Amino acid sequence: MDRCWVVESVSGKLRLVEGETARTACARAVLRTGVDEATGEVLSAAVLAQRVGWCADLVAGMAGVLVGEHWNSVDVEVLAGGVDAGGRRLPSRAWMALRRLGWTVAPPPGVRVNDRVVRMAQEQAGRVLRSAAWRAEVTAGILSTWPADPRKRTPAEWDQVRKAIPGGQHLPSNVIKGRTRQVVTFGKVNGRLPVDVFELEGVPRIGRMLLLAACDRQQATIERSDTDPAKALLRLQLPTRPDPQTYRDWTWVACPIRLPSTVPAEAVLHLPTLRLADGTVRADMAYTHVVPKARTTGHSVAVGVDWGLNTLLSAGALRLQADGRITALGAGGQFRAAGVLAKQHRLRRHSERLHAKADQYARLLGGRPDEHLGAKHEVLAGEIRHVSARRQNLNDALAWAAARWAVDQAIATRASVIYLEDLRSMEAKGMGHTLNTRLSQQVRGKISDRMRHLAAEHGIAVVTAPARNTSKHCPQCLTPLQHRKAPDRPTTPGWKWAICPNTGCGWQGDRDHGAWRRIAARGLTHQGKTVIDKTSGAMVIRSVVDELEAAAVVTPSASKTSRWDRSKSGPTRHKPPRSAPRRRRAPSPTRPHSLAGKRPEGHAPTDRLRLPRAAHRHQGVNTISTPTTTGHRPCGAALGAGFHLHAHATPPRWETIPETPSGSGSQS
Repeated sequence: MDRCWVVESVSGKLRLVEGETARTACARAVLRTGVDEATGEVLSAAVLAQRVGWCADLVAGMAGVLVGEHWNSVDVEVLAGGVDAGGRRLPSRAWMALRRLGWTVAPPPGVRVNDRVVRMAQEQAGRVLRSAAWRAEVTAGILSTWPADPRKRTPAEWDQVRKAIPGGQHLPSNVIKGRTRQVVTFGKVNGRLPVDVFELEGVPRIGRMLLLAACDRQQATIERSDTDPAKALLRLQLPTRPDPQTYRDWTWVACPIRLPSTVPAEAVLHLPTLRLADGTVRADMAYTHVVPKARTTGHSVAVGVDWGLNTLLSAGALRLQADGRITALGAGGQFRAAGVLAKQHRLRRHSERLHAKADQYARLLGGRPDEHLGAKHEVLAGEIRHVSARRQNLNDALAWAAARWAVDQAIATRASVIYLEDLRSMEAKGMGHTLNTRLSQQVRGKISDRMRHLAAEHGIAVVTAPARNTSKHCPQCLTPLQHRKAPDRPTTPGWKWAICPNTGCGWQGDRDHGAWRRIAARGLTHQGKTVIDKTSGAMVIRSVVDELEAAAVVTPSASKTSRWDRSKSGPTRHKPPRSAPRRRRAPSPTRPHSLAGKRPEGHAPTDRLRLPRAAHRHQGVNTISTPTTTGHRPCGAALGAGFHLHAHATPPRWETIPETPSGSGSQS
């Protein structure tokens, strides 16, 4: 009989059995209308946003005062310590912890709010103060071990700063470098180093939001519709004026919500967080539902994921056999996003030019009033916000698409784990200013987070593995590889095509395809070393063990038949004559001088006189070199112009597809 647990929530209960766990996620919805229950008036989206904004302004004002009073190292350390003056453990909820410490706040004079509104202010202030504790520890460790040359630390100085930071051994180096650059900028302006992070950053700005999770039924409730699971009703008290004088100035407003399709019908809803954006009220709907529990060990089928520049992701599946051998399931696939990344790069350069112009106008103004220059500066500021929003939307869309593709590979191959290359500390060097910047601004962090989010719904673990020598060594014999430009140029130096110099192995293939094999094999052999990071809660493999790494080799298939061997092995099969008549017996008409006229025979489009622009651009992700001589040229799809000019994703490979022989010189 399966063991059973009951997880209670605000608006329901979840029943769990062995192998299941409760997962809390968030989905975004929009409040488009509301009904004032006191008057029966139907509120439009603009009126509803106005009333939510009045309440958010009251909460943000009180939270800003509370943060300003306790924005110092002593109070933040007390809150982060987790115990009060009497030695009792502080509650996990921020507003309860602040009340236990006696940190209270009052509304402005003449304004009347209930205690639940004050709770929201204390909750928001407590979250801001708690988040500053980690930054304070990192900044304190950097200041206590300030290097002789901040631009380049010696190995001994790196060891010192990591020892001075709690958990610094596993902290990405780019975090330490970014905080160091921030301190250097402060020193150039003030002529000295800051005392701590509170002087370095100053009091943070408080956002306009309503954390309804800190409230109870006297301020807000949420119920799911009994007839339609995709609908919910949110009731909350909102002010009828920006400065409510009495409790009569607060009324209940009922807001119907259309839940996104990602929220399961059996999920338990929690009170959302309301935010204001572009004149609309957005609700971050938190919900809890039952999912399979991801395991840290016991995996037999794993998907390895490797990062790239234009080929953003390369992935494939490996199987750990009962006798310890590791075999490949198919040839793997690639998620190509060269067009999207090129657009992202163009937007970044445009943003840099706009910032340079805005800085020049700010220097010309110099604090003096100038209506003409001020108007130009405001126009540039608006354009900067617009470009920043475009970049953010593009990055979000790319991150979701790439994460969805990687998780689909795991679902298709029935893998229980995804091993992801850990590139948090990767620094782009020696590839030129343009490529270095493009590598540094890729959305790897967003893709990793969204991959964990999507994989958790299916009980698939996402584990980050060390990136040491994943592209350098052969996946079948661990011999250092020779990298060439393309398979048809075996003597031209390059980086895309990898050839194993070991005559007994003879593996060759795309550099990224060899890397995902190494990552998946390393993860399968090191799965006993998987731990859960205490800070982020993610599964990680900290280091590589030489004894386990020696067993992380992919066993090649028994067949060594080359796909290029086209010699006949028997008589040619008789091909029967065409049984069906041709589609058009009349000869095709001549090509018209315009787009009008009869369509010629076949499926050649009449509205495209030449291949799209992407077909003429070598995107650097193909396994064949672009011909430069006259004569035959590959079709547009081989040069990067597939069904979409921006992103190309290889469909999932099923286990039934036979493995491509390793020594065949395949161009897959």
